[in-house]
Amino acid sequence: MTATSTTRRTTAARSRIAAVGAIAVAGTLILTGCGDQTDKASATPSGAANNSSAPLFSKLPKKIQDAGVIKVGTDATYAPMEFIENGKIVGVDPDIAEALGRQLGVKFAFTRGTFDSLITSLNSRRQDIVMSSMSDTTARQQGLDDNGQKTGNGVDFVDYFVAGSVVYVQKGNPQQIKSITDLCGRKTAVQRGTTFEEVAKTRSKECEVAGKPGISIESFPTDAEAQTRVKAGGAVAGVNDYPVAAYLALKADGGNAFEIVGNQIEAGPFGIAVAKDNPELRDALKAALSAIIADGSYQQALDKWGAGTGAVATANVNTGS
Repeated sequence: MTATSTTRRTTAARSRIAAVGAIAVAGTLILTGCGDQTDKASATPSGAANNSSAPLFSKLPKKIQDAGVIKVGTDATYAPMEFIENGKIVGVDPDIAEALGRQLGVKFAFTRGTFDSLITSLNSRRQDIVMSSMSDTTARQQGLDDNGQKTGNGVDFVDYFVAGSVVYVQKGNPQQIKSITDLCGRKTAVQRGTTFEEVAKTRSKECEVAGKPGISIESFPTDAEAQTRVKAGGAVAGVNDYPVAAYLALKADGGNAFEIVGNQIEAGPFGIAVAKDNPELRDALKAALSAIIADGSYQQALDKWGAGTGAVATANVNTGS
């Protein structure tokens, strides 16, 4: 997901996600953040504070060493990647952060905000990083908006996961949608400011080039609202990140609300976003990711949520396109 867009690239594994735990997705659908406001009750710290004996503590900026915490912005409405359970933010990203925290010797404190406000919260220093299933794209790296205009300094990404977009529909597929090419002229729900919104826009232009009506894209502030629109039949389909759509198909209404159609589209890396002027923190996170890949705790965090097919083999910076 996030604020400036562009699409994902390459291909990714297509095995269905097998989520762990009895989580009510309906609960996830009604929990959202508001603008740049934070939800202190749902901030979830992980790791050990000020543990100077941790292997990579010395690599952190002095300010974070002293604070003992890395402040993380996230949109916690995105099971299984990050969502609310019993008042806490849980999921793939918090579990990876916990493993990173053990290497770095500081807490990762997650705070909720709306997805399209997260880079702003990073650039304004309300957060140290963004960890919210955010696609690493060159537009985000360069601080460009949808029209290619410069709107900020951009961010660096420490890439930690790979996924693509996918189309999901009501269970039973009443409109007989087989792939995203069947959405020409049809109402399609997405979350605003995301890469999968850009996927829908790109495919809409392709419809028009082919002499068909463009996709009627309905963009919502939160992913939960887009899901609700599809569930109610107001849109024939939604577009989402694969792990989230697969989780919805498995869990929403006991697996009776949604199903996935077609294959993944334009898969590419998710990254931990760090301000351009904070290379020391970026490099510390990259070193910590390398360490947890090597010790197995990274793969363990993914497998816990059935997301192991999105694993990266090495830690890299700014590999998105």
